[in-house]
Amino acid sequence: MQSRWNDSDTQQFTTALDFRIYTSRLLGADASLVLHGGGNTSVKAQYTTLFGDHETLLYIKGSGHDLGTIDQRGFAPVRLNELVRMAQLPTLSDADMVNAMRCAMIDSSAPTPSVEAILHAIIPATFVDHTHADAVLTILDTPHAEQYVRDIYGDRLLIIPYVMPGFALARQCALQLASELKPHHEGLILLNHGIFTWGDDARSSYERMIHYVDLAEQFVNARINRHVPPAPPLPAMRQARAQLRAAISHVMGAPVVTVPRHTDTTAAFVARTDVHDVAQRGCVTPDHIIRTRQIPLVGRDVTAYVDRYHAWFERYKAYVNAPLTMLDPAPRVVLDPELGMLTVGRRVREAVIAADVYSQSIPVITAAEQLGGFAPLGDVDLFAIEYWELEQIKLKLLGTPPRLSGEIALVTGAASGIGRACVEALLSQGAAVIALDINPNLPTIFNRPDVCALVCDISDEQALINAVDTGVTAFGGIDMLVLNAGIFPKSRTIQSMPSAEWRQTMAINLDANVILMRECHGMLKLAPKGGRVVVIGSKNVPAPGPGAAAYSASKAAITQLSRVAALEWGNDNIRVNVIHPNQVFDTGIWSDDVLTNRAASYGLSVDDYKKNNILHTTITSHDVARLVVELCGDVFARTTGAQIPIDGGNDRVI
Repeated sequence: MQSRWNDSDTQQFTTALDFRIYTSRLLGADASLVLHGGGNTSVKAQYTTLFGDHETLLYIKGSGHDLGTIDQRGFAPVRLNELVRMAQLPTLSDADMVNAMRCAMIDSSAPTPSVEAILHAIIPATFVDHTHADAVLTILDTPHAEQYVRDIYGDRLLIIPYVMPGFALARQCALQLASELKPHHEGLILLNHGIFTWGDDARSSYERMIHYVDLAEQFVNARINRHVPPAPPLPAMRQARAQLRAAISHVMGAPVVTVPRHTDTTAAFVARTDVHDVAQRGCVTPDHIIRTRQIPLVGRDVTAYVDRYHAWFERYKAYVNAPLTMLDPAPRVVLDPELGMLTVGRRVREAVIAADVYSQSIPVITAAEQLGGFAPLGDVDLFAIEYWELEQIKLKLLGTPPRLSGEIALVTGAASGIGRACVEALLSQGAAVIALDINPNLPTIFNRPDVCALVCDISDEQALINAVDTGVTAFGGIDMLVLNAGIFPKSRTIQSMPSAEWRQTMAINLDANVILMRECHGMLKLAPKGGRVVVIGSKNVPAPGPGAAAYSASKAAITQLSRVAALEWGNDNIRVNVIHPNQVFDTGIWSDDVLTNRAASYGLSVDDYKKNNILHTTITSHDVARLVVELCGDVFARTTGAQIPIDGGNDRVI
C-alpha cells in the first residue's frame, strides 16, 4: 500500500478542515481501506463563537457520508469538551448519546456525528483516521489476532478488545486510554472491527494509516497463497434466476433485483468445497451486516435460509434490551454453484453496494482461513449490531422507495423517441431497465448501473433470445415488457410496395414482438406483482390512412396478438394492454420526408397536419411514456386487453 499524498494538491489549503477533507478522500479512494460510507475521520480545530469566545470543535464525519466524496458539508462540528465529558459518564444509551451529540453541535443543519465521535474526541491528537482495511481485518478475523497484531506492530498500537460500537466502545476506550496510552502509541486496533491512527497533522495521521495497513498486507501476503483460477463462463439459466428472484421477493415482501458479480475471485470462492462452512460463519466486520446480512444464502433454498433467520432471531432477541420487530429475513448475498454470486436489493444501487462489500470480504475470508481459520464475531454480537437502534435509523433514512422499485422492464427501441422516454420514466419510478436498440450509441445514452443497454437487431431472432438471457442475468427477471420498436416505411400505395419492404416491416413491427412475448412469458409469469405487457400500437389500427399499408397492417396484427395474449395469459397474472398514439412528432419515424408525405396524403400542410386532432394539441413521447408507466402501475392493476388512444382526439377513431 502506497501513500497518495501529493504536496502540490495541498498548496492552496488554509484550514485544518481543508487538510482533513483531502486525506479523507485519499482514504476513500482505496476500496481496500473503506467502502460505501465505512470508516470515519476527524480533526480538532479552534472556533470563535458569535460572542467572541474560543472553543475547540471536533469536526467528525457525519454518519452515512462517504469518505471518497466527502466535503465540508459531510462533517459535523461538535463541541469537543462536551464529547469528552460524555466519555466520563458511567452509562448512556446510544439514542441519548446521539441526541447529546446533536445538541452539542454548532450547526443544526450538519449531519449527525459518527457514533464513534466520542472515541475520536478522547484521542489526544489533532487528526484521527479510522478504517476497516482488508489486510487488518484478515488478521483480526483469526483465532490468533492479538498475537499477530503484536508480532506485526510491537507496542506501537494499543489493542482494544471487541466492544459494540457506540457509547460502550467509547467508555471502554476512555478507560483503557487513561491507563494504558503511552507517548509512543500512534494508533489502536479494535479487535474484529478495524484500525485507528492519529497525528498532529493530516499527513502524519494519514501516512501512519497507510504504513500500518501496509505492514499488515506484507504479513498476510508472506503467509498465504493468493492464486485464483480464471472464472468459467456464467450460464444464463434465466428460469432458475427468475425463480430465485421470485422466492426472495416473496420473503422480502416486495420486488427485488438480483445482480451478479462474476469475477475470478467470486467464482473461485463460490466453487470452494467448504463454502457452506466458511461463508456462513459471519461478517468480516460488524459494519457490513447492514449491507450483506450476517451470512449469505449458499445455494437456492430460500425457505431454509428464512427458517434459520427466524430461529436466529428467536434465540438472540432476548440479548437486546428493547422490544424488537423482526426485519425481513431475506438474504442479501447468494452464493450458488451454478448461478455464481448474486446480491439483492430493492434497487440496483443497493445490490451493487452489497456486491462491492461482499466482493471485498471474500479475499479477507480466504486469507484469514489460511492464517489459522476465519473466525469473525459470534452470533450474539452480530445480532446486536443488526438490531442496533442506530443501524435501524440508517435504514429508515432511506425513505419510501419509488413505486416500481425492485421491478424490471424490457424496452425495445430504447435509444430515442417513445422508447427512450419510457426508459427514463421507468427509471424515475425506481425500475431497472433492459434497454434494446440497434443504435450503437445506446450504451453511452444510458451509462448507468440500473440500465442493461444491449445493442440488438430485433429482426434477428437469436439476437433477441441472447438479449433476454443477458437482461435476466443482469437483474434477475422481467416484470414489464414494453414493445415499442418499429419502423414506418416511406408512404406508398399497395400496388407499388416492394415485397422486401413489406417483409422488413413485419419482421420488426410484428415478428420481433412475437418472439419477445414468447421468450419473456416465463419471466412475466414469475413477476412478484404480476407481469405487464404494454404494446405501442398506432392510431392507424382503428383508423388507417392511405399510403401506410405495411405499417398499419403490422400494428393491427400486433394489436390482435395482444388481445389473444390477454385472453391466454390472464391465468398467469399477466396483463396485456395496447396504447395507440398518433402524431408523436418527436420520434424517429417522423422524418421530414415522412411528415411531408403524410400531410400530402391528407391534403394538408405540415403545420395543419401537426394540429389535426380534436383538442388541437400535440402529443410528445414523454406523454406516451407516462401512460406506459401508469399501465404498469396500480391504477390499471385490474385492466387487461385494453386499447387506449393518446392522440388528442381523432374523429375517425371516436
